[in-house]
Amino acid sequence: MPTSSSRTSKITSEHLEESAKLRAIWESTPGKPPQAVFGELYGIGGQSAVGNFLGGRSPLSLKAARGFARGLNVALEDFSPRLAAEAREIAAAVAPGERLPPPIAPVDMDQHGDLAPVRVVRLTLKAGMSGFAVDVDESEAAPIFFRTDWLRRRGFKPYKLIAIKIHGHSMEPTLFHDDVVVINTEDIEPKDGEVFAFNFEGEPVVKRLQRDSATWWMASDNPDQRRYPRKECSDAHCIILGRVVHRQSERI
Repeated sequence: MPTSSSRTSKITSEHLEESAKLRAIWESTPGKPPQAVFGELYGIGGQSAVGNFLGGRSPLSLKAARGFARGLNVALEDFSPRLAAEAREIAAAVAPGERLPPPIAPVDMDQHGDLAPVRVVRLTLKAGMSGFAVDVDESEAAPIFFRTDWLRRRGFKPYKLIAIKIHGHSMEPTLFHDDVVVINTEDIEPKDGEVFAFNFEGEPVVKRLQRDSATWWMASDNPDQRRYPRKECSDAHCIILGRVVHRQSERI
């Protein structure tokens, strides 16, 4: 087992300087979620991982640095020229004919302090488990920005909101393939007639919740009920992840 001194020897002065810059950005960024939530949202790890990176106890990896940059809305260059150069080298090594997704331009939150971002993510689920992990994928879609007063009036906490893309046609004509919906993960109380995101046997699905006598059902809005039949929502295989509270669509 590595000793404490062997782990410490891996931390260079450059690593410490990066952590100090990152910590200064972290401390000066208002409205961010707690470390545990931040680490989960941006693919960095748990609270201890976030704390170790900020405290200079672990050297920043490119994956973690990209997560911090997305979550704090800054550029890699702002705290780690080393990792910014590594990212450029990776981009330059792409084979001819391959294309990387265009970078999302950062928003100057100093000029837009009344806006809060909600990231578009992919969900990682397991059957029968209420928890989930998120993977921020900038190739999916740009973040959605909401006015903080709009969120406040509705009682939404920005760090409890995630956005996902709709895949498939089961919710047409309400939701179409490639629409982006925002989910309030704090709202998991079943409500008849509302649209929720579910962990259904380890797969993320978006359906309308319906109550029939004493039974809850996940129902599709698509009128072709033979192709998209409703399914019973029982605790054994159907777990509510949150209620859909907003939609972005190119369909009118």
